[in-house]
Amino acid sequence: MASSRKMIIAVFMVLTVLGCQKEEKRQAANAIIPVEVSKVEFKDLEETLDYVGNIRAQEEAVIYPKVNGKIMEKVKEDGSLVNKGETVAYIDRDEVGFKFEKAPVESPLSGIIGRVYVDIGENVTTQTPIALVVDMRRVEIDLDIPEKYYSKIALDQKARVKVDAYLDEEFSGRVTKISPVVDLSTRAAPIEITIDNPQGKLRSGMFSKVSLVLAEHKNVPVILKEAIMGKVPNLYVYVIENQKAVLRKITLGIRQGPYYEVRDGLGQGDPVVIMGQQRLYDGAEVITEEEKE
Repeated sequence: MASSRKMIIAVFMVLTVLGCQKEEKRQAANAIIPVEVSKVEFKDLEETLDYVGNIRAQEEAVIYPKVNGKIMEKVKEDGSLVNKGETVAYIDRDEVGFKFEKAPVESPLSGIIGRVYVDIGENVTTQTPIALVVDMRRVEIDLDIPEKYYSKIALDQKARVKVDAYLDEEFSGRVTKISPVVDLSTRAAPIEITIDNPQGKLRSGMFSKVSLVLAEHKNVPVILKEAIMGKVPNLYVYVIENQKAVLRKITLGIRQGPYYEVRDGLGQGDPVVIMGQQRLYDGAEVITEEEKE
């Protein structure tokens, strides 16, 4: 009886030890934290100010007649090419004491007829707009730059322009005018962007998105914003070394989209944690997404 009891106790103790060993192994496995990493790579980054604005022709003019009368002939229609001094329409002067003679309405510049405002037979005066002529070889965008960015804007500064009509195309422009004064009511300074438009794709009235390039940093190390923890000046990331998480302080530079320039603290190819760092601590054992696969 006593021997049977001892046997039961011995078996129980063995099972308990084995169970504890399995539990320890299970806890050890659970202590390995799964994370997702992204390696530091080198890219070209730009620091930009982003705005929206309306495109207009660099040169445009509303044409007015020099005499009163009635429109008797339209020589040009919307979209027609016109040279400086070329006739757009003729007016019947319809004045007593004058010999009948067609009075021409001439364009003051070369370009395209953007709009003809009158119809044949319509009475006009010297105050009646006849047509709008635009020179679209160059177009302009007016922007108001907040006072705090005024010192960062310079003549000939590069601007990248996009329009909804050509979503996959980017147009290049330059800052050509900067107002010497800041508006008291808006605390902003007007500037002008000029864009070459040889193919005539950009039209007056188009809505545009403009990115003014403040700085260009070529071939610099970058990381994704998801990796960054803390607040300036105390910024950190977790780097994986020998399957362990190492907390590392970093210094950042400019940002473009999801990428931040790394000025100090990381090197090319360093595996940086971008997901799962909430559970990490310095020295924690980890398994990366690639290792799990």
